[in-house]
Amino acid sequence: WMIQKKIGRMSYGQMKPKYNFLVKTQLVVFGGQRMLSSLDIEQLKMAIEECKRLILELPEHSERQKDTVVKLIHLRLKLQELKDPEEDEPNLRVLLEHRFSKEKSKSVKQTCDKCSTIIWGLIQTWYTCTGCYYRCHSKCLNLINKPCVRSKVSHKSEYELSICPEIGLDRQDYRCAECRTPVSLRGVPSEARQCDYTGQYYCSTCHWNDTAVIPARVIHNWEFEPRKVCRSSMRYLALMLPRPVLKLREVNPLLFNFVEELVEIRKLRQDILLMKPYFITCKEAMEARLLLQLHDRQHFVENNDMYSLQDLIDISSGRLSCSLTEIHTTFAKHIKLDCDRCQAKGFMCELCKEGDILFPFDSHTSVCHDCSAVFHRDCFYDNSTTCPKCARMTERKHDDPREHVVCMLCLREL
Repeated sequence: WMIQKKIGRMSYGQMKPKYNFLVKTQLVVFGGQRMLSSLDIEQLKMAIEECKRLILELPEHSERQKDTVVKLIHLRLKLQELKDPEEDEPNLRVLLEHRFSKEKSKSVKQTCDKCSTIIWGLIQTWYTCTGCYYRCHSKCLNLINKPCVRSKVSHKSEYELSICPEIGLDRQDYRCAECRTPVSLRGVPSEARQCDYTGQYYCSTCHWNDTAVIPARVIHNWEFEPRKVCRSSMRYLALMLPRPVLKLREVNPLLFNFVEELVEIRKLRQDILLMKPYFITCKEAMEARLLLQLHDRQHFVENNDMYSLQDLIDISSGRLSCSLTEIHTTFAKHIKLDCDRCQAKGFMCELCKEGDILFPFDSHTSVCHDCSAVFHRDCFYDNSTTCPKCARMTERKHDDPREHVVCMLCLREL
């Protein structure tokens, strides 16, 4: 009946090809899966339209309607396969410093960063930049005009430290700061969305209302509430997150007066730097790779004043204090209890000549800034005379200027 209705009144010459195709289409729709591979693009399109019509005509929620929906999905998959064959796509593409790698995952649903539409991994080929994780359809690759953010991080590793440095939409000529699309606050022709990191306005294609912690707000206000940022700022902040580029002592030294956790972390880091010479000269510590316990925060064993944004986030949440205290305890246990060689490098207080072996990272000790000798804190500050070790070094220089005795631990003169 459906075929007769479709054909209507036709001559035999017109009717035969039309009749054959409609029969073929009906076979595909109503169970002829084997014939799916024999259809070309135009026939698939007509079969898809036929499925759509049938879905609307069939009783709602019926088994036949559900089967027809499944057939429609198979037809669309076959059509996309013919339009976008995978074997023609290279595995690696390099564009604007992006290194795009073809993705193999078919089950994960992503969004294209270029056209802002969904990437259907089951039927579409898509790529991800291995540097900045920019995702896009294979058909959108040649339309990309945004360079890889990873190159910006490599060449210029620094944050914008002014809070939302807005210049105004008029200064941007009412255009998106990135793609130059016309924008306005009324949303015509496109909505202007402000990035809290750069302070500039972007269109809805370049700004998806993603959120991120803003470094300037953390440093100046100790505020960790995520704010809306554009796509490029979100990628830049994500790549910069573990990089130790924040020197708090120069940017905002008063922060240590108001945040007790920062003072605690600074003391732990200072102690770890004092422990480092013990481990460098200890065979057991090198074999145990103790310093590699800080492999994800390697800057902690290089200096005590550089912080990454991730460090500050973890300080605020309390995670860093717990993990660093545990590592500090492990390091101190090796030096003071487990290793005889490290214990032999301890100090005796030359002022009172009493008590246990002292180490520069002990909480009750003080260290001479000139010769690095270690004393009890009370003895050091109550002593009105000069440091005994400094006096001894001065006397030796006067007796024989050519004589220089160097400590193998701290590399300072004795």
